[in-house]
Parts: sequence; structure tokens; C-alpha cells
Amino acid sequence: MPAEKKIEVVIVVPFPEKILKDLRAISPRLNIVSKKPEDVSAEIWKRTEVLYAARQLPDAKMVPNLKWYQSHFVGIEEDWTGNILNLPDIVVTTMSGAAAPQVAEYTVAMLMALGHRLPDLMANQREAGWPDRRWERFEPLELRGSTVGILGYGSIGREVARLLQPYDVNILAAKRNVMQPEDKSFRLEGMGDPGGHLFDRLYPIAARRSMMKECDFVVSTLPSTPETIGLIGEEELSAMKPTAMLVDVGRGGVIDQDALYTALKQKKLAGAALDVFPKEPLPPESPLWKLPNVIVTPHVAWTSPQYRQRAAKLFAENLRRYINQEPLYNQYDAQRGY
Repeated sequence: MPAEKKIEVVIVVPFPEKILKDLRAISPRLNIVSKKPEDVSAEIWKRTEVLYAARQLPDAKMVPNLKWYQSHFVGIEEDWTGNILNLPDIVVTTMSGAAAPQVAEYTVAMLMALGHRLPDLMANQREAGWPDRRWERFEPLELRGSTVGILGYGSIGREVARLLQPYDVNILAAKRNVMQPEDKSFRLEGMGDPGGHLFDRLYPIAARRSMMKECDFVVSTLPSTPETIGLIGEEELSAMKPTAMLVDVGRGGVIDQDALYTALKQKKLAGAALDVFPKEPLPPESPLWKLPNVIVTPHVAWTSPQYRQRAAKLFAENLRRYINQEPLYNQYDAQRGY
């Protein structure tokens, strides 16, 4: 009986040897090569069937046998994938789910920081003052018992909903397909809301203004697609309560930056925590840096010392599925943009 064909796997993201050993143990069919991109020879590229990479991708002509590209990141940006996406029958998968724990923790931290007036408190600390009427000035908007709206109920939004359960929060969620409340994408054990049971009301994205006007806090986890760019603009922000606050951990460009700045400057919105922007790095001349009711962070919500381990779990599960010719988790749809 002839031996089964080897599956040539190239990994160009540095993984600890323990993780590589575990990946190789999945099947004797896997021939896993782990190198820096510049150290991969033309012959290895030519044989590559599965590629695990971040941003440094080979030209499509170098990988004529490539069947599956697993991205190290949650989002797929065409400016770093080059012409890989044009390969015939190529399957592209993302890391959706692998960053959910840390991004959700960041989100809850920002909800509390905004609600408890952390930007104003830090400004007061720099002034080294004990201000008059401090109880009124720093009176919090408590998370407990509030209404939190989640725009985009994917892996991150669902984990935010799970973390908020002890706070007796009224959770409103908006997603593209309200007829499918359950989650069929990759999920770390014990995380998220796989059955779609943790929200109090589910809205279609088209009804986002109706949802946002009810909220004390709004969280955007929306991806950047042709449909979502500029989706949250003046009308949506004007629908929010002047006491409400916004956290953006999705993708830059979903929220209209000019409209957001105006709403924050004119106190039509009480505060915002922003980790993503249409242009990154956020230019130093951006007025958002200087607004006293804004927390700006440099796209770091996803980072974690555990990210590689979580990413390896997803990749391992997808390798098993690939070997067994089962559908892979987190398949990228170019038409949807995620």
C-alpha cells in the first residue's frame, strides 16, 4: 500500500520548539518547516502546500502548490497579502477567536476606566490638586446595571458579553445575520457565547441607531469591509445619550473620525477609548490626542504573552481538519472582507 502523500507546511512566524513539536505530532503526514521568510529556499516555497505567516508573504509565482494560507492575525489586509489571494482555489483562514480573551479584557477595562472618569482623574493628578466639588466632578457612570451595546457579535463581542455577566448588565448586540445567533467559528474552551444566549436583545446592523440610543456604553468590534467603512457617523453618534461612552476595538475607519471628534469636543458624547484608527500610527497632529475625555491606545488591545499559544491551538485544529478534508475554521470571504 503506497504511503500517503506528505503535506508540506511552512511556518514563518517564530514559535517555541514546544509548540512546533506539538504541531508535528498531529500527523506523520505533516512535514513542518519553520524558518524566517528570508531563509526559505525557492525549492521549499515551490513545495509548500500550507503556509502560516504574518505579513511577509511570498509572491504567488513562488508558491504554485499553495492550497491554504493561515494568517497569524484576526484581520486580512490586502496590502500585505499581495497576490496570494488570487491563487486558484486558495483557502485563507484568520485567527478570529485567538485574540478574544485579551481584547475582551481590554474592553471591560476601558468601560470601567471611562465610567470612573480615569482621564479626568489622571489630569487632576498631574495638577497635584484636591479639587472642589470632587464628588460631583468624578461621580462615576457605573458599569453595574448599565446598558452595553455591542456592535459586531463575533468572538470578541461574545467574550465581552460573557465577562460582563457578573455586573448585571443589560446587553444589546447587533450583527450582520440575526437569523444565526449561534457562533460556529473557532472558540477557545470556556470562552464567548457559542449558543447566543447572553444578550438581552439582538439587532440587525441596519437598526444600529435604535440600539445605540438605549446604551450607556457602546463597544464596536466591527471588521473593516466595504459595508462597514464609515458605518458609525454623525447620525449614529447623535443618537447616543450625551452621558454615553464608546469603546472601539474593531477596525479603524468604521467610526467616522471627524464626526466622533465633533461629538466628543461638543460633549454630545461623554467619552471614548480608541485602540484602532483609519490611519495608523495615529498622526501626532490628530486632535484626538488632546481631548480630555478620550483614551488613545496604539492598537495594542490584541497583544498578549499567550497569543502564540492560543494561535497555535487554532492552527492545530485547522491542521487536523485539513488532513481529514473537513471545513476549516475562520475562512476568509473576500466579498465580505473578513
